[in-house]
Amino acid sequence: MNNENQIPEPLLFNPLKHFLPFIKEFVNIKITGQKDQGLKDLIKEIRHIGSCVMDIYTGELSQRTVFDEVLNFLNINNIADKDSYKKWTGTKYNDYRIISLSDGSKWTLKYHENEFRYIHIFPARASQHTFRIKANTLKSAVLYLVLIGKDYISEDDLNTARALAGLSPIREVADAEAVTEMIEMLRV
Repeated sequence: MNNENQIPEPLLFNPLKHFLPFIKEFVNIKITGQKDQGLKDLIKEIRHIGSCVMDIYTGELSQRTVFDEVLNFLNINNIADKDSYKKWTGTKYNDYRIISLSDGSKWTLKYHENEFRYIHIFPARASQHTFRIKANTLKSAVLYLVLIGKDYISEDDLNTARALAGLSPIREVADAEAVTEMIEMLRV
């Protein structure tokens, strides 16, 4: 992955969960074999996607620009140091703040208990330039593209990819459609 994807401290950000250009690049690297690795390593990487729903940013801002705008907002408002930030966001599970970036997208900022990465950022729910997706849908699409990659997507092939990650078979048409749509979105 390129240097654009390096996340400056004190930010905590998972681009494999929240940044569509990064996810596409990740899939492309795995498909083209630029980073040869085994299935166990791939599954370990996609486990970081989690198991809930998430919002993925699709806008024009680069990761670097997102990081710079968030840090600039915090610096201008004198809340970039850990203690000030912690007080501003709160520390409880449901405590967070939302800020807007230059493209109109909204980003959630939460406090993360870590000495070096205490500013957890991710796209806000229902924000401009984002869409919401189930983690297992994204995992299924990534695994399908990297491991199977056929143009024609069958339910059997989807379930083969899901089984490799320990996911249950797709039984509902809506789930299959969501995975198929994500596959098409990720095709490079």
